[in-house]
Amino acid sequence: MQVVRYKPEGLDALCRNTKFSRKELQIMYRGFKQECPTGIVNEETFKEIYAQFFPQGESSQYAHYVFSTFDRDNNGSISFEEFVVGLSVLSRGSLQEKLQWAFSLYDINNDGVISKDEMTSIITAIYDLMGRCSEPFVDENTIRDHVDRVFQKMDLNKDGFISMDEFMEACRGDASISKSLGVFDTVL
Repeated sequence: MQVVRYKPEGLDALCRNTKFSRKELQIMYRGFKQECPTGIVNEETFKEIYAQFFPQGESSQYAHYVFSTFDRDNNGSISFEEFVVGLSVLSRGSLQEKLQWAFSLYDINNDGVISKDEMTSIITAIYDLMGRCSEPFVDENTIRDHVDRVFQKMDLNKDGFISMDEFMEACRGDASISKSLGVFDTVL
């Protein structure tokens, strides 16, 4: 049985499509190939890798949402290109790019709006991810209250959904959100 290997597009194209240097991309590719010798990562492998970073909690559901956001062509796997494009946005993107990425994470069904159910699913997954580190204890009421507060702040037209524009406006107007997105800025 022959293993199919994926070959990424050229480094020059990746340099143009990301905010990484040629050297940074080479370092990342070596690490990516070490974890994923075929050059692509499926969702199960992604979840296993993700779980290593959050051993105190249950990361599977949140990892699923992150995986889906990275898997831009929805083929069930993440190529090196998809990985570094997403990483580039998260680590070096503008506030606008990071907010668009975050919106796409919350917009689980890709219909262009965030529903209360979608927000509840993501927030539940975040609390599960934090596991025993969550203080105070989290229950369904805590999550529902959190979602209600977010919707009160972001659902500007009160239609029960958060549009991309509402999300962007509310986030840009909140200094703590803007600051928290800045913590991802990195230099390799």
